[in-house]
Amino acid sequence: MKNIEIIESNFIDNQGVNSKSVSKILPSIESAINSIINMIDNSGKLMSCGNGGSSGDAQHITSEFVNRFEIERKELPAISLNSDTATITSIANDYGYEYIFSKQVSAIGNKRDILMVFTTSGNSKNILEVINVAKKKDIKVILIAGCKGGEATNLIKSGDVSIVIPSNRTSRIQEITLLIIHSICECIDKHYQHR
Repeated sequence: MKNIEIIESNFIDNQGVNSKSVSKILPSIESAINSIINMIDNSGKLMSCGNGGSSGDAQHITSEFVNRFEIERKELPAISLNSDTATITSIANDYGYEYIFSKQVSAIGNKRDILMVFTTSGNSKNILEVINVAKKKDIKVILIAGCKGGEATNLIKSGDVSIVIPSNRTSRIQEITLLIIHSICECIDKHYQHR
């Protein structure tokens, strides 16, 4: 296959996943936005996490909250659990990689908060562990996943939000994840722009 054919196939494949996403996950995204607005209005904070490319998504959304997205509005409380390398490496060294997020939620999370989890597979041990800890602390979870959500979907309870992108391909999942992030941020910007 020639390079131009690979490029074209990526664009066409993206369009297909995009179309499926429009018909399947828009109400879940809106539910996530409503939960986030309620969280902010009740003095909670957004905690986000993910592995690999998903860690970039976790950092991306928190930076848009703390700073801004496209318009001026007040700063919003958010923290990426991926960003403190000293904390992450000490937990991984002393307890194991599966606890790098959950111990942070144990330390700083409360029931007014939301945990937003990014995962392409939904099966990473540290993702399952952090969701379990969030549930023990009565913290709402927003799961953004692909591959039918994996094991993580089994941990999502009433009041949580599950956004499962209809694809098994990591690159497509990550592309739609970015659209989800930007959609959330635009709605949040508009809601708080005059406050």
